[in-house]
Parts: sequence; structure tokens; C-alpha cells
Amino acid sequence: MHVPNILTAVRFLLAPLFVFVFFSSNDNYLRLSAYVFVLAGITDVLDGYIARRFNLITKWGQAMDPLADKIMQLTVLICLTINRLIPIWVIIIVGIKEALMIIGGVVLYTRRNHVVIPARNYGKISTILFYMAVLFISFGIPFGIHLLFLAILVTLYAFTCYFKVGMSEMKKYKASQ
Repeated sequence: MHVPNILTAVRFLLAPLFVFVFFSSNDNYLRLSAYVFVLAGITDVLDGYIARRFNLITKWGQAMDPLADKIMQLTVLICLTINRLIPIWVIIIVGIKEALMIIGGVVLYTRRNHVVIPARNYGKISTILFYMAVLFISFGIPFGIHLLFLAILVTLYAFTCYFKVGMSEMKKYKASQ
């Protein structure tokens, strides 16, 4: 297994670590869990950079990297919702969107000749905004919730773009049959 894939696998492990730290009895739980979240963000940036820089891009990495991101993001949103730091409708919107993305990704991969739609810039921008919003909220920086709302809008835009790309891939596959 290459380094980028190992970093992606580590990110899968950071989600339960985030939950453990977030719900610990430590008075600094928000700050400490934010550090776990930052570590997840660093592994996300590094795995992509290393994969592209050293031509270590794999189908597994293209499929698992966004899944690791989604699991981490949903984990964080669930924790923040449970502690009433963000409204519940945020997790509902993002949860539905992510479930649809996962289902669409699985369908394309399993039923359409192993098609994987790699991350696009709009998806990356959405992720960056989300990470910033969570950090702002965790550290009590003003406008964190506003930044989260912006991240949700960009996420919904990214979803429509990914949906169009997915439909285009489906049409290409059907035309080739």
C-alpha cells in the first residue's frame, strides 16, 4: 500500500478518535477534538499532494479519499449537533447529500465499469470551507456558523455538479453498450 492510501486509511481511524476526544470529560474537549480534526485535514491534503506529485494515484485512493472525508465530516457534524453547537437541519441536509453521493459513487463503480469520479475543485472548496467553519465554531471564533452555512451552499452546488458528471458518465456507458 502506498503512502497516500495509508494516509487515507489513517483518516478513517481519526473519526472514532474525534468522537472519543469530543465526548471525553476533558475541559478542553472542543480544542482537543479540533486538533484531531486538523490532523484529518492535514492527512487529506498530504495524501492528495503525494499521490499527484509522485504519480501514486489509485482507484482505491480515488474512491476511499472522498469517503474518508465524508465519514469525518459527518462524524464532526453529528458531534456538534449532539452538543447543540449547530442546528440539527445542518446534519440532515449534509447527511442526505452525502448518502446520495455515496450511493451514486457505488453505483458508478460497481455497475458502470469501475468508474470513479475524482474530486473536483468545487468539492475541495466545499471541504476547505467546512474545515474552516468547524475550527471557527470549535474555537469560538465569530461567524463560524455563517461560514458553515456558506460551506453548505457550496456543498449543495458541488452536489449538483457531481450529479451532472455522474449522469454524463452513465450516458457514456450506455452509449458504449
